[in-house]
Amino acid sequence: MTVLSGVVPPVVTPLTENFEVDYPSLTRVIENLLDGGVHGLFVLGSSGEVVFHDDASRARIIEHTMKVAGGRVPVLAGTIDPATERTIANARVAQSAGVDAVVVTAPFYARTSQAEVGDHFRYVRDALDVPVIAYDIPVCVNIKIERKTTVTLAREGVIAGLKDSSGDDGNFRFCLLDLADKPDFFLMTGSEIVVDNALQMGAHGVVPGLANVDPHGYVRLWNHAKAGNWEAARKEQERLCRLFEMVWVSLPRTSPGAAGVGSFKTAMQQLGIIETNLMARPQRRIEGAEVARIGELVRAAGLGA
Repeated sequence: MTVLSGVVPPVVTPLTENFEVDYPSLTRVIENLLDGGVHGLFVLGSSGEVVFHDDASRARIIEHTMKVAGGRVPVLAGTIDPATERTIANARVAQSAGVDAVVVTAPFYARTSQAEVGDHFRYVRDALDVPVIAYDIPVCVNIKIERKTTVTLAREGVIAGLKDSSGDDGNFRFCLLDLADKPDFFLMTGSEIVVDNALQMGAHGVVPGLANVDPHGYVRLWNHAKAGNWEAARKEQERLCRLFEMVWVSLPRTSPGAAGVGSFKTAMQQLGIIETNLMARPQRRIEGAEVARIGELVRAAGLGA
């Protein structure tokens, strides 16, 4: 895999009313993203509800994504699990399916040190023939991949890139500065709402869950940034920020994860991309007046009929 850049959405995994993966809808999700001009796909990330799927489902989701994508863009697969051996097992399955890279978080549930986090990534990389991308998301795994750890692993060649969903833009900027002399390493923001700022700092791309709803908007934002048209990028970002307000509509009735991914699913259902807005249990689905409000935000953003 060459250095990854551009818009690489974390693909939403649609479900049927029986809590099974809805593969016809998943096909439409992928095609909608590709029609929107995205530069890669990240399957089984947080927006894909990765930790809610068993091993067999994860393998089939990856295989289906690879088949539909058909080599049109790179495909990354989340192989996220609490412990190293399980992560390696997941990663080997993804590698066998032909993914371009695997995405790995720090271990979770067990409390680990930064040294052990580093070893976790080394063990995973040693077990594979595909690149490993680090996923910094402390809100979910309860430990941050610190700047020193990221830089060390990058310089050792253990990780090929970083997806930063930490919300720590200062740390992200220092990692960009520290690794500016390493052109084969890429750093991508997981934010939906400060993408223009991250790209001005030198980020190589963006991994926005909201792109499942509006891939064209994030590709336009990327193209404006690449052209150096920062005023146009700012305006596109502000439109997307208004659309992003859907993630707070169902709070506090639902959990933050169900409110965020659930709002994406609700908007995608309204746009005819997926059949249901069901979330994996025990997450609550968005309903009633919440659905109506999300519809208002979708229409205000210029999407749909």
